[in-house]
Amino acid sequence: MHVVRRGLGHPDARRLVEEVQQEYVARYGGRDDTPVDPAMFEPPAGAFFVGYRGSAPVATGGLRFRADLEVWGSRATAEIKRMYVVPSARGAGLARRMLAHLEAVARSHGAEVMVLETGARQPEALALYASSGYRPIPGFGHYRDSELSRCLAVRLVDRVD
Repeated sequence: MHVVRRGLGHPDARRLVEEVQQEYVARYGGRDDTPVDPAMFEPPAGAFFVGYRGSAPVATGGLRFRADLEVWGSRATAEIKRMYVVPSARGAGLARRMLAHLEAVARSHGAEVMVLETGARQPEALALYASSGYRPIPGFGHYRDSELSRCLAVRLVDRVD
């Protein structure tokens, strides 16, 4: 898989973001209605990426920098959004590769902590993050009070490339 920075409005990004929204509908009964401004994923505020196998878009992942969010004593925080791998490409390690890419980009821009919010009905995501060293943190964001929300973080400063 090769990873390319794309704007959230790029056709491949839009298509895969819509697919992940449909996955939320299937798992939770509705779309993720977290307010998202596409500018949050444009430098210097953040970035959005599409992963390709050949010319086929198969994965997405975005990050936005969150100086407003202090975790483990650091405000040098980046948040993962819209990590997704199409069903036909799952099981090949692409999510782990996208996660590593997002962490490397965040670290290269000075982030010390990476955070994310996922849901209890996404066991594959929870397993990926746990096996990648992510640990539970207090709830944040749009779904912070939902019993299905799971907020996780990892110290990027402890990672090596």
